[in-house]
Amino acid sequence: MDAIVEAALKKWPNVPHCYGWLALDARGDWYMRDERIQRAGRFPRVKGSRVEHDKLLAFIGRNYASDERGAWFFQNGPQRVYVELENTPWVWRLQPGGGVRSHTGQEAQVESAWLDEAGRLYLRTDLGLGLVHTADMALAAEAVEAGHWTPQDCIAAKLPALFGYQRRPMPAQ
Repeated sequence: MDAIVEAALKKWPNVPHCYGWLALDARGDWYMRDERIQRAGRFPRVKGSRVEHDKLLAFIGRNYASDERGAWFFQNGPQRVYVELENTPWVWRLQPGGGVRSHTGQEAQVESAWLDEAGRLYLRTDLGLGLVHTADMALAAEAVEAGHWTPQDCIAAKLPALFGYQRRPMPAQ
C-alpha cells in the first residue's frame, strides 16, 4: 500500500466504504461506474467508463487488496472502494518464458489450474485465483501440453465459494 494511503487512513480512519463505483472485467480492465451507469444496469452488461490513465491504473494496482470476507477493494486514500468482479479478482497475463503476471503487474507462482464448463482456464497462484486472459490461451495450451499444468474440472459459479472471494461485495449487515 502506498505511504500516502497509509497516512490518509491514520488521519481519517472512519471514512465510509464505497460500493458499486469500480469494477474489474474478465480482461483485467477497470471501469468507473457512476450513479447514472449503476442505474442503467448491472455490471458487466453495462460497464461504465474504462479507466485508461496510466498513473491511476498503477495507483489502483498498488492499493488493490481483499478484506476478511473475501471482498476485493481499492484503498483510495482513507476510503475503501469495493470492486465488483465480472469473474475473478485476478486476470492473468502469460509471459512467453512461462511466467504469469496479474492485471496489476504483479508476478505470480502457479499452484493449480482449473477448467470450467465454458472452457475458461483459471490459475490458482500464490496471489489467489484468477482467470487467464483470452489473448493468452495459446500460451496456456502450450503449458498444459508440456505438462506444466493439469487443469481440474470446475463449475464457474462455485469458484467464489471454493476460493473465498465475492464477485459483488455488499456492505456488511
